[in-house]
Amino acid sequence: MYQYDELDRQVVNNRVQQFRGQMSRYLSGELSEEAFLPLRLQNGLYIQKHAPMLRVAVPYGMLSAAQMRCMAEVCDRYDRGYCHITTRQNVQFNWVKMEDVADILDTLASVEMHAIQTSGNCIRNTTSDPLAGVAADEQTDPRPYCEIIRQWSSLHPEFAFLPRKFKIAVIGAAEDRASIQLHDVGLQLVTNADGETGFKVWVGGGLGRTPMLATLIRAFLPQAHLLGYLKAVLRVYNRYGRRDNKYKARIKILVNSLGAADFSAQVEAEFQRTNSEEYWLTDAELAHARSFFTEPAYEQLNVTAEAEAPDSPAYRHWLRRNVREHRVAGYAIVTLSLKHQGTAPGDITSEQLRRVADLAEQFSFGEARNTQQQNIVLADVKRSDLFALWQEACRLELAAPTIGTLSDVVCCPGGDFCGLANARSLPINSAIQQRFDDLDYLYDLGDLSLRISGCINACAHHHIANIGILGVDKKGEEFYQLTLGGEVGERSRIGKVLGPSIPLDAVPDALEAIVDVFVEQRHEEEPFILTYERIGKDKFKERVYATGH
Repeated sequence: MYQYDELDRQVVNNRVQQFRGQMSRYLSGELSEEAFLPLRLQNGLYIQKHAPMLRVAVPYGMLSAAQMRCMAEVCDRYDRGYCHITTRQNVQFNWVKMEDVADILDTLASVEMHAIQTSGNCIRNTTSDPLAGVAADEQTDPRPYCEIIRQWSSLHPEFAFLPRKFKIAVIGAAEDRASIQLHDVGLQLVTNADGETGFKVWVGGGLGRTPMLATLIRAFLPQAHLLGYLKAVLRVYNRYGRRDNKYKARIKILVNSLGAADFSAQVEAEFQRTNSEEYWLTDAELAHARSFFTEPAYEQLNVTAEAEAPDSPAYRHWLRRNVREHRVAGYAIVTLSLKHQGTAPGDITSEQLRRVADLAEQFSFGEARNTQQQNIVLADVKRSDLFALWQEACRLELAAPTIGTLSDVVCCPGGDFCGLANARSLPINSAIQQRFDDLDYLYDLGDLSLRISGCINACAHHHIANIGILGVDKKGEEFYQLTLGGEVGERSRIGKVLGPSIPLDAVPDALEAIVDVFVEQRHEEEPFILTYERIGKDKFKERVYATGH
């Protein structure tokens, strides 16, 4: 993974000291709330319902063992013994004190972490495939390009005050595990007929109040022109994006209002006008970026070694749901589940962080990756070590064998923490975990995604779940709107609202009714999304609202 050089350290340390001074002036009353707002946001600091929340960047989701131990220290010294993995692969500390934030940032800087541009109307943390570099279907490792984008966009003065936040995702595989069509800019590495590496470029995706899928505006962009083209996209957005209404300020609204053809033409014109050689990525620069993501010291291994482990039904379940094929024979990709029953999805304690750091060093070359599904991946595990790793994961309550099932819920903190939320998310998640706790039944249902958002900002991305739940406010009471038919990946689509919102206590029954219709109507082994596409939403709607909700 990328290692800071002296310039990186200087930039981050200077930023910490700058913010320390800004915080001191704010706490002493020298800086007004209005003046301090953009300063704290671009350093990842939010004011939530109960306490300030600090969002820390985890570029393309990668964490070293040292960084995880440092996060654990922050949890214990400055928070309440745990932190939260977000759907953009970042980390949030939900109970910090304003006067401690500069010290927290100083502590994190010691292990090459920061909170720069994790909020505000700027280019946010670049996300990627959590299986980058190890997936069997990967064509090109996207991480060097993510790092190039990170360095280019960090503290970029021209794009520090955009109309709204701006999110970029990059993948290099056939399967889209980063939801690139739901980003302001989505990039997929491809190879053209001449064997040259470049990108497919999607622009204008996003969820929230007006969910939209991105539009493909470039079928092939040579890799040398990556930064020049991104600059052109951002300049067109900066020039024409709305600033009078924050709900209509995202680039998706601009693409939709201009039309994809007109928007693309303006980007191409800007690109041709400004595409000077100073923005071209040279072979030397690309080689330098790739040098930080070299292949670990893989061994030649017995590819069936895990079969020697003791026969255990629980272990077999875990192998089936939490272990994926690795591109190197004898290795496997393991997902540690942060969805243990009774805990909030994505939360991880300081003790778990320390032990995952140990496991990463013992089993996976000292690194881990955060996923958009709020879990953690160990990407390079010997198959002969799987049983030992599973035993440790069980002791840590990180071995729930439910990845990809209805119980692998993606959920925002909701009204229990967030001041923007209209309704609570965590009680819904807890009720669903209790209702659907039969593993055999979950496995019979197959892959089925469920996401719960506490408000229209859609931090849990409920629009792209097979079953989505959105908290809404009705005259001061919590209600929930259901959506069906969302999907991520190559077939990305936005779910459709099922009907009127329902009260909190009706949600588990409604979900069970949806699942019952699926079971009754599915063809053998047919996944939920295909059943939904085949029969439509009416049968689901009739069953859910049959009781009067």
